[in-house]
Amino acid sequence: MSELGAKIRQVFPDIAIKKDAANYSVFAGRNLPSFVKDFLVRKYTQSGGALEKLAIADFLNKYIPDKNNPLINRLIHNETVQLLTRFIVQADIQGGTVRFAIPDSGIKASDAVIPKNLLNEYKKELIDGETWGVIKLVYVRPSGREKGHIEMVDFKPFRPYSVDLEYFKECRQQFTTEEWVDVLISAMEYSPAGFATIEQKLEFLTRLLIFVEPNLNMIELAPKETGKSYVFGNLSKFGWLVSGGRVSRAKLFYDKSRKVPGLFYNHDFLAFDEIQTISLTDESELQGIFKSYLEQGKATVDNYEFMSSAGLMLMGNIKLTREMLPANATYFSELPSTFRDSAFLDRFHGFIEGWKLPKIRNDMFLKDWTLNVEYFSEILHQLRTSSEYALLFDKVVYVDEKSGARDLKAVKKLATAYSKLLFPHITKAEALDKDEFQQYCLEPVIRRRGVIREQCHRIDAEFKAEMS
Repeated sequence: MSELGAKIRQVFPDIAIKKDAANYSVFAGRNLPSFVKDFLVRKYTQSGGALEKLAIADFLNKYIPDKNNPLINRLIHNETVQLLTRFIVQADIQGGTVRFAIPDSGIKASDAVIPKNLLNEYKKELIDGETWGVIKLVYVRPSGREKGHIEMVDFKPFRPYSVDLEYFKECRQQFTTEEWVDVLISAMEYSPAGFATIEQKLEFLTRLLIFVEPNLNMIELAPKETGKSYVFGNLSKFGWLVSGGRVSRAKLFYDKSRKVPGLFYNHDFLAFDEIQTISLTDESELQGIFKSYLEQGKATVDNYEFMSSAGLMLMGNIKLTREMLPANATYFSELPSTFRDSAFLDRFHGFIEGWKLPKIRNDMFLKDWTLNVEYFSEILHQLRTSSEYALLFDKVVYVDEKSGARDLKAVKKLATAYSKLLFPHITKAEALDKDEFQQYCLEPVIRRRGVIREQCHRIDAEFKAEMS
């Protein structure tokens, strides 16, 4: 156990968890996100620190069956099945029912129904989109009919922690800023020792900004094997990772035929991975919707006004020289045409220079005490709605009246997000260390927004290369 790990365990006694590859081997063969694994490890760790692996194995076999134990067959043979799983809720307007799908178990929405009593009890949770929960399923075949359906007869949301932000802020006060940077790195399941400089650590932590700030839009270009997909696919159930393929207006924003909102509506953020391989259906329509949404957090589809606080992260690879610098000064030259439009790119608030990050090695995965991922993701989720950090920015940052509106908006949103992440305990101007705020919050965001401006200028000379 490192000195930092010991301190995390002391300061967060009810939340800390030990990352140990030997312990997590019990999950081999199961594709589970980190927030589920940590929940189970925490649940079955004895007070002395020993892990009850057999108990976890029993839980997995009972509630998270593998593909060798087909779920549908069990249901058809009249077995009642209880699962901890992700599932997708879909309203069937024509049929007047609400259906659900479990992609990991082969259950289609056309074969599965949520009854009205559950919908009435869990109005906020059982809405269109993906969610996690403990559900109980039965197979129902109405008398006189050959075809039956799967029915959800019980549901409990997967939210094992009640999060107290004030407690979290009090705990933050017991760490220095550099220690806290390492705490956050470890909460992302990486060893702080794997990063050569504080600059590398901060570049890596910038990926979390979109977790804590609503309607924040970011772009990261990086070489392969820098951990982009892992961060956005494993650390939070509130985000959605899109990995290549075709995406449509119906999937992202609003499905006109079913009259239901898309992925942006039900998530804190969407991350488009391998952006070079993503194509848009109805490209001209989607580009217009994107521009409106990225600018205002809302867009119009026919007569429906779509509104959401979800941010967008674009992630792609970039070719580098031997000196590990971009081979092309126009960074977005290899992106699909839709994503090379200067007016589209200008709506992104900041840029992550992924070539500054180390490639992920096996020794970079954490083997120490850190914050439980499920707890950490809940904290990040709750910080999104904390408005005091934006008010703090207004009090301590001088703004020239002639500043460009988009540039100012970008700088404020990024600096606010950094404040939430690095200094959650500071919400009053008199408590703020101005030098630290300048170093960790202002200077980085001016650079990140500056990259967006410069790249827009390279694509379209009408854009000024520098912020106004």
